[in-house]
Amino acid sequence: MTSATVLGPAESDEGDAGRAELSRLIFDGTYEDVHADIRALLLDPAFDARDGLSLPEAGRLAYERSRFVHGRLERPLEILKNPRRLFALAEWPSLLDVSTFSLLMVHYNLCLGTVAEHGGDREDLKDHLEELDSLESFGPYMATELGYGNNVAALRTEAVYDRHTETFVINTPDPLAQKYMSYSGFQDVPKVAVVLARLKADGKDHGVYPFVVRISDAGGLCEGIRAAPCPEKPVQGLDNGLTWFDHVRVPRRNLLLGDMGEFTPEGAFKPGAGNQRKRFLKAMSRIQPGRLCVSSAAVGAGRASVYIALRYAARRLTNAPGRNDMPVIEYRSHQLSLFTQLAKVYAMTFLLNHAKRAYLRETGEISAELGVLIALTKALTTWEMTETVAVCRERCGAQGIFSANRIADYGSLLQGLVTAEGDNQVLLATTAGQLLARPAAETAGATRAERGPHGLLDVRLLVEILGERERSLHEEGRARMSDDSGRTYFEAWNSTMNSALAMARTRAVRVALEAFEAAVGEAHDPSVRAALRELALLYALTEVRRDAGWYLAQGALTADEVRALPDLLDEVCTRVLPYTSLLIDGFRLSPELLRAPIAADDYVSAFQSLTGGGK
Repeated sequence: MTSATVLGPAESDEGDAGRAELSRLIFDGTYEDVHADIRALLLDPAFDARDGLSLPEAGRLAYERSRFVHGRLERPLEILKNPRRLFALAEWPSLLDVSTFSLLMVHYNLCLGTVAEHGGDREDLKDHLEELDSLESFGPYMATELGYGNNVAALRTEAVYDRHTETFVINTPDPLAQKYMSYSGFQDVPKVAVVLARLKADGKDHGVYPFVVRISDAGGLCEGIRAAPCPEKPVQGLDNGLTWFDHVRVPRRNLLLGDMGEFTPEGAFKPGAGNQRKRFLKAMSRIQPGRLCVSSAAVGAGRASVYIALRYAARRLTNAPGRNDMPVIEYRSHQLSLFTQLAKVYAMTFLLNHAKRAYLRETGEISAELGVLIALTKALTTWEMTETVAVCRERCGAQGIFSANRIADYGSLLQGLVTAEGDNQVLLATTAGQLLARPAAETAGATRAERGPHGLLDVRLLVEILGERERSLHEEGRARMSDDSGRTYFEAWNSTMNSALAMARTRAVRVALEAFEAAVGEAHDPSVRAALRELALLYALTEVRRDAGWYLAQGALTADEVRALPDLLDEVCTRVLPYTSLLIDGFRLSPELLRAPIAADDYVSAFQSLTGGGK
């Protein structure tokens, strides 16, 4: 069987059943109800490529496409009631226009979601809700400031309450406090923003609260609003800008209080229960589902990248000893590169599904445990899919450079996702600190993993080995933090941080592998179960090999086992090869949907059609 046959169209009933089974697992049984109609929108000519656009023109096209999507789905407020729809909306449009994804997520989740969550039951906010729900105005989210980056809790934008007029005066006190990266560059696009500002009343600073502020209408920026565009970014032509406020007065109703405070009959402001930190986390509550949206877009881009790269690899001919027409996928080096990324895509898919289900089960405020899971999921999925996109682009050679073949654009998307909704390094460090504060790591590696008859080809053993690393790094971190040698807390944490980051990442990998194992157990089709079992093993071996030196030094692996890892990985790749078509067909992608020439059955003709070349 050649690779071209392996990745060619499968028309058997057995193949159809296998693809349907994989789609059920990949989309957690929700494809038809949640994803299908959003996917179908991408087939519309509205998402056809537009050649020769400048970056600003591409940015305006994203606004046009966002209106198109909005007009063909249920209203945003309805989507917010069904988080699975929100996550699906994050996953699909980014495959054809990364800027459209960004606009939709900021508008639906961060801006409108904040207004609905903290003021959706208020009659005096219905006009703002309707304006955003109908997309009469777009909704930026203005939290990050130029001088404070991820440290949003320290932001300086002020909202000073004037008790006599029952208004707030919003002001930017200095250049460091300018709102940074939110969409204010296209000044003729009507926009109503959620602005995070420091509420000051009766001479007291009550911390950060969200406010509704009109930024622009069809005539341009509103009075007191100043804005300047950020420098251009590759691929994404959106109107990111610097925005500052010159004593902008807004009515008291524009404060999104929720249960975070109230005004007394005399007009005094009274903050809600808890400290400023707790109220700040409530004000930023949409960041948590936003992180799952970011992960959804990342995993979607990873799937599309390996789909395109593997289809091209099966049709891209190269030479070999005694042959001039061998598909490049026949090379073990190509298999190891791409099958490893395919395994990561599946692992991140099942980790994300696990986190989504946990989020949907939560009925009140996000628990500490769920917050940790969401943070780990966001960090690991975006980092892993960044690598996946980069490897797939390289394995496609020069064809991987062209935007028409999508993968290069996904690289730009992932670079943004790594820093969106919390820069990964900062987010993981915060999460690691939370984990170290716990008295013990809840890991799978409570004892030294025992070898069974299958050795390192046993996924359960590899889960336990990962658990050993997690537990050991956790104990080491706690010991360093509790070392009473006269160091300050910062000095202790700074000396612990890198190993704590490694501990948190290992925990995320272990949870992903356990979710992968669970999915294998849920597969009913024998071919699907066998294919997923091999991919899970490939992912686990890849992760153990990543830190093989540590495992060897700790005695978790023997020298013979470390030496055997490369051959084991090659061996598993040979077993994955026959399942490749099945595994990528479960993604519900197609050459017609992605419009990437190298994904076509006849990529040469598709590329010539795009360029106008050939005979």
